[in-house]
Formats: sequence, C-alpha cells, structure tokens
Amino acid sequence: MSSARMPSRRPPGLARLGAFLSLLIPSCLLAAFLERLGLPAGLLLGPMIVAIIFSARGGTFHISESVSDGSQAIIGLMIAPSLNLSILATATQEPWLFVGITATTISLSMLIGWVMTRWRLLPGTVAVWGSMPGAAAAMVMMARDEGAPWQLVAVMSYLRICFVAVLASLVAAVATGHTESPPPGGAWFPPLDALGLAQTVVIGVVGIYGGRLLRLPAAQLLGPIFLGAGLEAAGLVRPQLPGWLLAVSYFLLAWRIGLGFTPEIIAVARKAIPWIAAAVCTQIGLLAGCGAVLAHLTGRDLMTAYLAMSPGGVDSVAIIGSAVPIDTPFVSSMQVFRFVVVLLIGPSLARLVARRMRSAGTSECGDQPKVMGNIPHEHPTD
Repeated sequence: MSSARMPSRRPPGLARLGAFLSLLIPSCLLAAFLERLGLPAGLLLGPMIVAIIFSARGGTFHISESVSDGSQAIIGLMIAPSLNLSILATATQEPWLFVGITATTISLSMLIGWVMTRWRLLPGTVAVWGSMPGAAAAMVMMARDEGAPWQLVAVMSYLRICFVAVLASLVAAVATGHTESPPPGGAWFPPLDALGLAQTVVIGVVGIYGGRLLRLPAAQLLGPIFLGAGLEAAGLVRPQLPGWLLAVSYFLLAWRIGLGFTPEIIAVARKAIPWIAAAVCTQIGLLAGCGAVLAHLTGRDLMTAYLAMSPGGVDSVAIIGSAVPIDTPFVSSMQVFRFVVVLLIGPSLARLVARRMRSAGTSECGDQPKVMGNIPHEHPTD
C-alpha cells in the first residue's frame, strides 16, 4: 500500500527534473557523437532520437507551446540572413532556372507522395506532407495543425533529412578531406552582445505574432524569417545568434517532435519503415539525377547542383555547403526560394490530394493502409 502511494508523494518538481535530465544527458551525448561524425543535422536528429526512445518507453515531459514557438523563431532568424538582395539578383538573372528547379523538385516529391497514398502504403496525407522537400519542421507542425497523423509525417521527414545529411556529409568529406561540422552560428560562445540578443528576442516575438496576424502558414517560423530578413537587409538590426542558443532551439524542437511518439505510433511506424525508406531513397535518387542534368545544362559543378536539388533542410544544406567549395549564393538562393514556396503551397497541395483521394474512394483516416494496422489518429493538445 505504502509503496503504491510513493509515486504520488514524489515532488512534481523533482520528477520533472529527473525527466529533463533523462532527456538532456543522452541527447547531448548522441548529438555530440553525430556532430563529431560530421552529420550536419546532428543537433536536431540526436535529441529527437533520444526523445522518441524516452517517450516510447513511457516517459513524459511537457514542452509548452510558447517554448516550442520560440525555438522555431530562433531557427527562423538563423535562416533570415539568407533572404537578401543577392538572392533577388540571382533569381532575376535566371528566373526560369529557379522556377524550373522548384517545380521539378516539388512535382517529383508530390508524385512519390501521391503514389504512396494511392497504393495505400501510408494513411491519408501522411505521404504528401512527408514527401515535401525541405521545411521538415514546418511540415510536421502544419500536418499536426491539420489533424493528420503528424508523428508518421515526422518519421518520413526526418528519415529523409538523415539520409540526405549522411549522403551529403560523405560527399563533402570526400571532397574536402575532413568530416567535422562547424558549430551552428559560427561560434558556440561568442562575446556577449546584449543589444544583439535583445533584438533577437524582439524580432522573434514580433515575428510570431505578426505572422499569425497575417495568417502565414507556420507563422512561428515564417514570421521571424521575413521580419528578420527585411530588417537586416535595411541595416536596422543585427541580432545575435550564438551557437549555444541555436543548439538549445534545435534540442527543444527535436524534443517537441520526438515526445509525440507514443508506443502505438512507434509500432505503426516500425511496420511502415520499409515503405518510408523506399520512398525517401527514390526521392533522393530522382533529385540527384536531376542534379546531374542541372550540372550538365548549366555548367555548374556536381556538388553545387546536387545541393541545390537536395530535398534536405535549408539549415543542413547551409552547414554542408560551408565546408565545400561550391556556388554558395546559388545554393542558398535555390534552397530558400523553394523553402518559401513549399511553406506557402504545402497546405493547399496536401488538402487537394486529400480531396482527390476521398473522391476516389480513399478516406483520409478511416481507410487504413493495407500494410499497416490501425493508426491512432490523435491530435496533441500540449
């Protein structure tokens, strides 16, 4: 009797601290290991893997909506400097190339998602959301907002990031002769800039609320990106984003996603992994082939063309590109351009495919895939 009552007597603060340390310590160790291997997305993938295991074993740890939004805003501010006048100059010089590459990447990715949905290999719009090239965190969050089984979207999105990052890191290692990744933001502990940190907070908060006011998709990410890019281009602000702050943001975002993986979702995802892996490898292979064609048609080197077509995230590609002699303005411009296009049209495309599937007799959630069991269709509230 007394032993049964002990868990209820345990101070909530102590239990929360224990759960936090159970996440933090292995997350740091795994992230450091992956970063040491040269995996650019290690700071995101390491903590996410730990959080998935922690949650799958019955652990619980609550991350508030405001903290999650803040972490995404920080990541948005990291991307914001890429949206500058050089991108517009590059885009205006070769508009057909930007539109063509973006249309090709999205079309091939959507085709893969549509085939998986049509063949009922994954439920409803999971394959559509998960096949979107880049903007993985935003796609997961938007799928969650749409009430889709977003944990499976996360499995597909981040498995793709892992595959893309590993392959690109190996190619970069061969090209440069080393594999160690630089710290995010350029330095882990730069000299303290109080004004820069204050600007980071203000732009992040205003960007989130401004984005929601304008009804932007993934406002907590896109709002700070646009606001920060505009203010920085005008020379009005210079927010400071030290490596430790970006690392904390990556950890929080990774935990938020990973902690949503219940044992039921893990069981379903395990059955779906072969099909997800096949789809991801097909997507990477097709786009790598397109990259070879792009290099041939434009005279750019293969690494530049591959990274421009890569379906990985903007941040991962940016970090990989910093270690390899490539056409950085072109790659950054292409990735950011596609990132914005995917964010803006992603929800509409997913809804369109869902409607087409329903009209063809395939319900979004009720008609479960042939290769999988019943999928818990939950909509998290934390």
